Amino acid sequence: MGHNRAQRVFGIIGRSGAGKTHLISRLIPFFSQQGLCVSTIKHTHHGVDMDKPGKDTFLHRQHGAVEVMLATPQRWILQHEAASPPVLNDLIKAMRPVDLILIEGFHAEVPATMEVWRSITGKEAIFTKMERIQSVATDALEYCHDISQKPVFHIDDLAGIAHHIQTHAFLWTDQNGLA
Repeated sequence: MGHNRAQRVFGIIGRSGAGKTHLISRLIPFFSQQGLCVSTIKHTHHGVDMDKPGKDTFLHRQHGAVEVMLATPQRWILQHEAASPPVLNDLIKAMRPVDLILIEGFHAEVPATMEVWRSITGKEAIFTKMERIQSVATDALEYCHDISQKPVFHIDDLAGIAHHIQTHAFLWTDQNGLA
């Protein structure tokens, strides 16, 4: 399943409730309308289990299977048991090659990122302290322009954000992956 290739990636980061998932959910069809094939990786700090106790796949895992694949007529899901947190480089290599992978989270590992920051969250911006954040999508243009020299986009400027992502996506390879 692993692929040795170069893969264009771009990270979308931000505090909880800032609108990262909402922005990505709007960018995917925007890129698709331009003929691009887009995949996503979402990082979460919370444990998630797609299985239910008593189901066959749950029992397979419970009895020691390292990987369990569930295949349906519409999609397939591969669950992989790991003793340590996943490494982004391994996740990227496990995915099918596409035009662009949008990565939500993994802010310390993705070299090209945009922070989604909205004033309504009341949370401090990350982009003022983290150099690898290249740009900001926000509802507070004036404030962000005043405190940063980074490119700032209104959260609803999908065309501008998409162009920035296309222009600044990082070419991830096995050699320069940060894992």
